[in-house]
Formats: sequence, structure tokens, C-alpha cells
Amino acid sequence: MRKHLSAAVAASLLSMTACAAQTTTQPPAQPAPAGAPMALPPQGPPPGARLPNEVHWFRNSAEMRASFLQAYRLAGDQLRQAAAGQAPGSWAVILDADETVLDNSLYQKRLAERQEMMRPDTWTAWVREEAGTALPGAAAFTRMVHDMGGKVVIVTNRDEPLCDATRSNLRKAGITVDHTICRTDMTSGNKTPRYRAVEAGTAGGGLGPLRVLMWVGDNIGDFPDQSQAIRSGGDAAFERFGRSFIMLPNPMYGSWQANPPM
Repeated sequence: MRKHLSAAVAASLLSMTACAAQTTTQPPAQPAPAGAPMALPPQGPPPGARLPNEVHWFRNSAEMRASFLQAYRLAGDQLRQAAAGQAPGSWAVILDADETVLDNSLYQKRLAERQEMMRPDTWTAWVREEAGTALPGAAAFTRMVHDMGGKVVIVTNRDEPLCDATRSNLRKAGITVDHTICRTDMTSGNKTPRYRAVEAGTAGGGLGPLRVLMWVGDNIGDFPDQSQAIRSGGDAAFERFGRSFIMLPNPMYGSWQANPPM
């Protein structure tokens, strides 16, 4: 699967889906205060309310598209500076696959509508359907990397038996990739050893040693040696984000789900 989900996380998804299906009582409409910047929403549930809010946001909001385009534009600006003076073919950008370049929210929508939780069999069927679409800005960014003389490497926690379908889906979505590295150890989602292999030239795919200039992902584990523990590190711990680390929004799932609520 993509980012490894524990039973607790899967149960959490089912709980969110079930909650989304319940009808809530709307409070009486209130008059807009003087000087309000926008009209209050109409009374009653908004379109798509049967979906969990996080899936509805990802599939249907202007904010989602703006966030992705903004992040990939920032990535391009930062990469132009980092790649200046680098020899063509000597450097790379590493990206995650799911919810970074490929949009799997249709799978999440199907689960929500059927009030099901994620299972290996439905996920496998989805991956083999090769129906993931390119996320805003992703295809253009990978083309830009190649135009600048860099390599594009996808490092994903999809399991190795699904790698051929993943490569095919990436091609269909217009994501220009030099090598895709899936997970061979189903007990670990740690990507850092694969990042080191890309740098050392031992990752396969005909790649030699590469200097990795940037990582792009939607989960903290998509960045080398990072975990949810960074939350307690203060702002200084996030110094590389917005520079060589580019984070994309994913409110649907991730390692953050295991964090204790505050």
C-alpha cells in the first residue's frame, strides 16, 4: 500500500466515514454582522456533505488546487537556484507518489460512499485500475526538472508487486519519471535507506550516483530522517521546508493520525 496504515488508522478512517454519513441539525441562520467580509453559507448541508470533510476538501475545493499549484511553483523557484551550476544528469528530485503526484481521492470517495475502511484487497484493485490522475502542478514540475537537466525519482510505499501498475499509471498521468522505487520490506515504511541508495547510485534503474536537491511529499516521512517527532522541535526544526523540502497538503490520511489529540 502507499503509506502503511495500521489497524488503528484504518479503524479511524471507518469511524470518520460513518460519522460523515450522519445527518446533523443545522443551527438557525444568524444575520451577518456589520462589515462581514463574506455572506454566511446557506442553511442546510453543503453539496458533498455525505463525504468526510477531508475528502470533500481534497476533491472539490479551490483551496486544494491553489495549495498544490502554489507548492509546485515554489518548488520550481527553489530548484532553479539549487540547480544553478550543476552538471546535467548529476542531480535529482525525489517525489512521493500518492497524494503528491497521483490523486487517489476517488478511491477515498468510493470507500466513504460504501462506508468501508481501507483494505489491502480494495487498495490493490484500485492501483491495478491505474485510475490515479495527476495532481495540480505535478506533471509540469517533472517536465521542468528534466528540462533543467535533472532526474525524477519516485520513492513510494506502494509494495513491489504493485510497482509495474504504478509505473504505468504515472505514464498515463503524464508524470515524467526516470525511476520508481517501491517498498520491498512490508514491515517498514522508512524511505531514508532508499534515498541513500539514490545518492549512492545503488537504487537500480540505470541511475548512477545523484545529488538529491529536493524532496516533495505529503507526509513527514517523505523527507529523509523525519518523523512526527519534529513537532516538538520548534520552528528551527522546519528550516529546510520551503527550500529543499516541499510539503503538500493531505488531510485524508497520514502518519499524523497516530498523534495524540491536544
